[in-house]
Amino acid sequence: MKRYMSLVLAAAMALSLAACGGKASETAEAAKETAAESTEAETEEIKETEAETAAESEAEGTEAAEGYGYIGVSGSNDAAGLQYGDTIVRVGSLKGPTTMGLVNMMEWSENGELPFKAEFTMATAADEITAKLTQGELDIALIPANLASVLFNKTEGGIRVIDINTLGVLYGVTGDESITSLSDLAGKTVYMTGQGTTPQFAMDYILAQNGLTDSVTIEYKSEATEIAAMFAEDPSIIAVLPQPFATVCQVQNEGVREFMDLNEEWDKCPDSGDSMLLTGVTVARTEFLEEHAEDGLMDAFISTQRLSTEAASQDTAHTAELVAKAGIIEKAAIAEKAIPKCGIACITGEEMKGALSVYLTVLYNANAASVGGALPEDIFYVLGSD
Repeated sequence: MKRYMSLVLAAAMALSLAACGGKASETAEAAKETAAESTEAETEEIKETEAETAAESEAEGTEAAEGYGYIGVSGSNDAAGLQYGDTIVRVGSLKGPTTMGLVNMMEWSENGELPFKAEFTMATAADEITAKLTQGELDIALIPANLASVLFNKTEGGIRVIDINTLGVLYGVTGDESITSLSDLAGKTVYMTGQGTTPQFAMDYILAQNGLTDSVTIEYKSEATEIAAMFAEDPSIIAVLPQPFATVCQVQNEGVREFMDLNEEWDKCPDSGDSMLLTGVTVARTEFLEEHAEDGLMDAFISTQRLSTEAASQDTAHTAELVAKAGIIEKAAIAEKAIPKCGIACITGEEMKGALSVYLTVLYNANAASVGGALPEDIFYVLGSD
């Protein structure tokens, strides 16, 4: 049996609804309600059911999967036993919170516990993922929120967004005791990653809203690990980093502390309205979406992605081990501290459209180029099955 029986039971309900073409939002609600109502009595009933299913599978010559509850899965992960045949969902994500939300799903895939096959690619730079996506080498990608709009415009609707996977994860860290707030950055140099994507445009917007554009120097590095290494040489440097790397710098360097949460700074901006700072979204190639418009594969993917994000909060310790195994953070103990601040989410449907459209509008009004020169059309937002 799996570590959390309630999670497995939720998976069964969620993916069953997905296979029937149910809405992604209905799938999520059913999964949450089912998981919440799991009791010891229900657990015993599940054990009995699992035993019966294992016996039936053995009689049919098919080994029951450890992840009982996922539809149509054989223990050998044989394509013939999968609900979606030999279809392979190729998924790309970035080294950081977006992949941290997927690590449980990645483990389930390795163990043959999904109703479809999946291949995962992790990269350190967004352009590596977007190049593979636009060239048709990936079907689904988890990328910066503003970049999704840029690609939609660039490809003339060739990609569409299916969910928000990461909320605000940017934090200011330093060992300089004189830096305690955003205003203290005047005349200083701040190190960042994410040039041309969400971190840059979010920081640019916040600085502009506070009249600091011309008084703060931003120096971009290619990877957050590069800045983390700089702290070991000089703890007094100032950086704005995404989680989990902001936590890594604090744990590994005595005296380095968090002095600014960009979520809070965004909310303080006069022109931000009721928007919220977002980091990552999940997009799919329009061609792939059309190929699977009727078979429920996308609903199944989103349902499993949601369960993976929920597992990150329900079993943070195990998720941290998977994060370390994936090479995102070297030590699981540090990952466990960082996960609660990583903004891991799976927001779909009208809620996704509302939050993302407002966020992109704020960026567009500040710098149209940040979203590809124009706000995306309504077709950009995949709201689920009808």
